[in-house]
Amino acid sequence: MADQHLSVPSPHDGTRPPWYARTATTVGRPAVLTATLIMSMPGEYKVARLAGWSDPWAYGMPFALSAYAGIAAVVAATRPKGARGRLSAQLGATFAIILALAAQVVAHLVQTEHMNGNQAWLIAITSMVPPAVLAHLLHLAATPTPVTAPSTSVDTPVVERVDAPADPATAAVPPMPQQAPAIEPTPAPAPVVYRDPRCVIVRPLYADGTRPGTGAMRDALLAAGHGRVGDSTIRGTIRAEIEEHEPHLALLPPALHGRTA
Repeated sequence: MADQHLSVPSPHDGTRPPWYARTATTVGRPAVLTATLIMSMPGEYKVARLAGWSDPWAYGMPFALSAYAGIAAVVAATRPKGARGRLSAQLGATFAIILALAAQVVAHLVQTEHMNGNQAWLIAITSMVPPAVLAHLLHLAATPTPVTAPSTSVDTPVVERVDAPADPATAAVPPMPQQAPAIEPTPAPAPVVYRDPRCVIVRPLYADGTRPGTGAMRDALLAAGHGRVGDSTIRGTIRAEIEEHEPHLALLPPALHGRTA
């Protein structure tokens, strides 16, 4: 495929307007906008006064008409074709221009005594302007604006892929099926080595989840052939060493069948 090149005009190829033209456009637009707003305000204020508004409320008419025309024009220009609210914004912008033009014409006709400003139809139409503007602006605000995803398409040169002939000696070996990782067995805890061998006889008495009493430990020692062992040795030496190695055993509830704790 042939390479595609985008032609970007150079700022020095003579197609760009001169600096003074660009400056006049940049500075002139806000200047003209400000001048037209200032020139339109007296006529719109005059019409509001004719309709019965007193100061300072009559000054709201120029701001309402100017802001309404600007908002409707921006919404009509920024919403894509077929989007909800675009037609309504276009009609609103047209209506705002007609209102602004009519306000200027009526104000100057009345001021030059070519028209009587004290007419019922003129007062009625002018009185409906603020609520109509408010209702339409709320309608435009409630209409969702469609969000268009930016285009990510670019002219990318197409590179043809040429597959080299496969070499049997270096052909890719199909991957082996993935095997589950081997689970290493948990190492068993190291056996406890007691200083007193008689602890081995008493330790099984904790197997039922209770702390054996002195009598039960004495009976186990007698049955194992250790003779009669004193209570202080059973509790203070043998049981103490067992619970020293395994402190959680000391927290077990006492055995109910033990004769003494």
